[in-house]
Amino acid sequence: MFEHKTFSRAAAIAAIAGLAGLTSAKAEDTVKVGLILPMTGGQASTGKQIENAIKLYMQQNGDTVAGKKVEIIVKDDAAIPDKTKTAAQELIVNDKVNFIAGFGVTPAALAAAPLATQAKIPEVVMAAGTSIITERSPYIVRTSFTLAQSSTIIGDWAAQNGIKKVATLTSDYAPGNDALNFFKEHFTAGGGEVVEEVKVPLQNPDFAPFLQRMKDAKPDAIFVFVPAGQGGNFMKQYAERGLDKAGIKVIGPGDVTDDDLLNNMGDAVIGTVTAHLYSAAHPSQMNKDFVAAYKKAFNSRPGFMAVSGYDGIHLIYEALKKTGGDTDGTKLVEAMKGQKWESPRGPISIDPETRDIIQNIYIRRVARSKSDGELYNVEFQVFEAVKDPGKTKK
Repeated sequence: MFEHKTFSRAAAIAAIAGLAGLTSAKAEDTVKVGLILPMTGGQASTGKQIENAIKLYMQQNGDTVAGKKVEIIVKDDAAIPDKTKTAAQELIVNDKVNFIAGFGVTPAALAAAPLATQAKIPEVVMAAGTSIITERSPYIVRTSFTLAQSSTIIGDWAAQNGIKKVATLTSDYAPGNDALNFFKEHFTAGGGEVVEEVKVPLQNPDFAPFLQRMKDAKPDAIFVFVPAGQGGNFMKQYAERGLDKAGIKVIGPGDVTDDDLLNNMGDAVIGTVTAHLYSAAHPSQMNKDFVAAYKKAFNSRPGFMAVSGYDGIHLIYEALKKTGGDTDGTKLVEAMKGQKWESPRGPISIDPETRDIIQNIYIRRVARSKSDGELYNVEFQVFEAVKDPGKTKK
């Protein structure tokens, strides 16, 4: 069951009074998941992908687990941390949710962390990718990725594959800094040189003036991190400024070539090499079935945010199975640690020590498919069972 809620101040007082009226049987038979996502604004594609994937999972697996009916309550925070905090408070106090989940960007995940700790309920991060997130609360578990997982690998790959000079363009917030620092450390260690560094604002960035600077720096490639949803705009301006014609390649973590938007990016994106956790072209049978079912249900291709949401709700179901429907938050987090399963992206697990995701990272090149004429990230190399390098160093 899905329910969209809007914010209301008076609701907090009214709901507490009204809670007494809930029959205990009804409350005990339902598990509530508060899904806080950017459904509007620049990150809306992230919210829609995650919500869609959760709907699909529940259609395929039913809305009952361990004898409990699963109810999803969606709140839109537009990726604004103050709204995330308000949403989390309302979900915890008024709706008495058993989980909070979603979190389109890092500031949103961090805003909710103290509330998850205080309420002792799991916070399942299905999008945000900065390494530190899981360290901000013992109740945070992540099913998406960290920027370090892919940025270290693309840094090594670039240095080993004839790319000598790179200009970097990254979003000016925590994940962008993670992407930049981990890439730079690995690329320069391999003998590469960073000739220009540019940071762009997270909200409504205009890439054009920055791209002109990039072109003037004459690098072999641009390393780009922009969050999911902004890649289309970036590639459009990259082509308009003629950087593809100047022979300047795009490399980076796979956010910039998100499957959700990739097919509309045009020929300028062909040949772009990224390291990432998921491609809609991943050749497993499970993924082929997932992509077909998602396309049929939503008339669009799933991206890495969709698969992170799909795995997030799977983890919630598996934790409830393991606790036998017990919704004690501490027990649920314990049940999540060490979980392993086959995802549409490949084999994944939850690191029992860090509560972060361990997964394969694939190096992919954008190509046009001969079978359907669409653009895909085609995997050509795999790094198996990658832990978050942001934590393994500590």
